[in-house]
Amino acid sequence: MNLKQTRLHILHETENLAPKAKTGVSLHCHTQYSKEMLDFIPHYAEKLPIISFFWKMERDRYLKREGKAIDFSTAFWSPPMTPFDVYEIEKTQINDAGLEAIVSISDHDSIDGNLALNEQRENAKAPISLEWTVPFEYGFFHVGVHNLPKDRAVELTQTLIDYSFSEKPNNEHLHELFAMLNEIPQVLIILNHPLWDIEIVGKEKHEILLRHFIKEHGRWIHAFEINGFRAWSENKAVIEMAEVLGIPIATGGDRHGCKPNTVINLTNAKTFEEFVEEIRVDRRSEVVLMPEYKQPLHSRQLQSFSEILRNYPDFPEDRRRWFDRVHFDLGKGEGLNPLSAYGWVNGGPLWLRLAIRTLGFFGSPKMRPFFAIARKKYDRVPKTVAKTDFETPNLDDITPSLSSDAV
Repeated sequence: MNLKQTRLHILHETENLAPKAKTGVSLHCHTQYSKEMLDFIPHYAEKLPIISFFWKMERDRYLKREGKAIDFSTAFWSPPMTPFDVYEIEKTQINDAGLEAIVSISDHDSIDGNLALNEQRENAKAPISLEWTVPFEYGFFHVGVHNLPKDRAVELTQTLIDYSFSEKPNNEHLHELFAMLNEIPQVLIILNHPLWDIEIVGKEKHEILLRHFIKEHGRWIHAFEINGFRAWSENKAVIEMAEVLGIPIATGGDRHGCKPNTVINLTNAKTFEEFVEEIRVDRRSEVVLMPEYKQPLHSRQLQSFSEILRNYPDFPEDRRRWFDRVHFDLGKGEGLNPLSAYGWVNGGPLWLRLAIRTLGFFGSPKMRPFFAIARKKYDRVPKTVAKTDFETPNLDDITPSLSSDAV
């Protein structure tokens, strides 16, 4: 299958991109304003060697002491970097590649970071965006909503968030919200990491859920995302799905740590609004996998974890240590508080501190060769697009349900 909607570049070393485009667009960046939920911890903690032993011990101790299980449903952590730091890091990477830069920060269900950034940066280069949590049937999806009108951004965001946390979300209301966003020509709607089983319901159930979602709401989606922190095999499958459905792809780095996004968009547009028109009206896109993307995914994930769990002496006092940036509700009527408020002066139990150090060691660049050896062949980034065998998935049950505008 030849790519028609999207032009893909794969870089294996640093390259001047000026001959290819005028502007680089970095999408899907997270800052300290992003509340990242911790409800996934029990699922993964029970699977990790050694850590699972200590996790189960701590879990049982808590149950015996408090008479109830640890509740992670409201707990959250926030990434270390400010919107200003994220913007500058992304801008620098793009400028170093010979391009003008546009950076769209999209924190989880929040535009606070964008509003602060907009006080110092022009909206055309730093649009107001968010990653919207969309409940759907037995799961949920993350939708990138980029470039909200500045004069309506707060009102629109509150409307979207009200739906995210409503007790009885329904398709009819969701149709209305998507239609409302779609009526604003400058807004770009991207289905982020569509094939990631983020709900932890299992691959098969997630794919069924995705098909239902696209059949119901695909007409409002302007692009599918290939994600900088998802494996090549998954991103390849997203490209194949998008091509069959006639939908462009966009990149989203999904950065949470201190390194710039490993995937960016190329365009000749001077403003984000012009970039949106290329995706929505012309239905075309040009994207780049940066050299860092070819590094083993697990190694890069561990590196990001080590950055998230690092102490930063130069930060404001209430955000210097990782346990200042993790909030938990002990269920004693005190609400959500940072772990440091519960006496975690030294960073918690010894086993947890050792686990964090271990994560840091495995996430160091010198460990990458070992991850490269262990990486499965289908997840190795191809040398060129020409040598990539894109296949045609069977999506006959989805295609007829999309409007003529989407296909």
